[in-house]
Amino acid sequence: MELIIRGLSKTYPNGVQALKNVTLTIPSGMFGLLGPNGAGKSSLMRTLATLQDADSGSAQMGTLDVLKDKDGVRRQLGYLPQDFGVYPKVSALDLLTHFAELKGLNNKTERQEIVIGLLRQTNLFNVRFKALGGFSGGMRQRFGIAQALLGNPKLIIVDEPTAGLDPEERVRFHNLLADIGEEVVVILSTHIVSDVSDLCPNMAIINKGEVLLTGQPDELTHRLKGRIWAASVARHEIDDARKKYPVISTRLLSGKTRIHVISEGSPGSMFEAVEPTLEDTYFAAIGGHLGAVNQGGAYSGVDSAMADAVVSN
Repeated sequence: MELIIRGLSKTYPNGVQALKNVTLTIPSGMFGLLGPNGAGKSSLMRTLATLQDADSGSAQMGTLDVLKDKDGVRRQLGYLPQDFGVYPKVSALDLLTHFAELKGLNNKTERQEIVIGLLRQTNLFNVRFKALGGFSGGMRQRFGIAQALLGNPKLIIVDEPTAGLDPEERVRFHNLLADIGEEVVVILSTHIVSDVSDLCPNMAIINKGEVLLTGQPDELTHRLKGRIWAASVARHEIDDARKKYPVISTRLLSGKTRIHVISEGSPGSMFEAVEPTLEDTYFAAIGGHLGAVNQGGAYSGVDSAMADAVVSN
């Protein structure tokens, strides 16, 4: 089953155009929606989750009209929003049971089996009687996935699920997401590149409400092969480097700043060719450097200021 989105646009009353003619074909399995904060990811997720209306466009999943048949979508939807609140004095078992009742699981025996199974799947069974207010951030996110999996949904949306998690909890959460069946459409919205590279066979990069790039992470990264160059510079040399070269990212390494530059040939003797990563693809796309990459054409455009701003955040 595919989720087919065509020409989706949304402008808020304050004049902010959050989505601009978004067109995507999202196959079953994990799909990464990658972009910086404010890119329009949450606006797209909220629209697909029936929490707000689009101004124009369509979204179809099989025979289901996602934008018009809201009740039908909700029967097939599992949703973990970016800000997932819980009742702090209620136990994980009681709240998940309550959510199961709201999902229409009316048979008590069946409901209990499903709830216990999900608590085991999310590694929360041993703390099932603990009040949710005492859960860590990672535990709350795992509880959020448990409630999203209730009712065997066909569309699962998780919005910035690993933001703020420590490395160990992020790995645990990744493993949990990887266990979700391949027959389900799972949209992972994130600004963390490793979330997508670790989990998603297909992805899109979005910024300022527009889809910049779609495809398979390895294939998109391969298109940059031979075009990424790196050099180490002192901090006081960064501004000059940005003026001279199409810098796509900067990062501190061993007391010096490591810069990555996109160029068809060597930018100079101080640079060495490096293997591109998905992070390079992301920053190059956000910075407007990729030109006709979706059609396999030459790279064009130099707008390093935008990429540098993303790196610094």
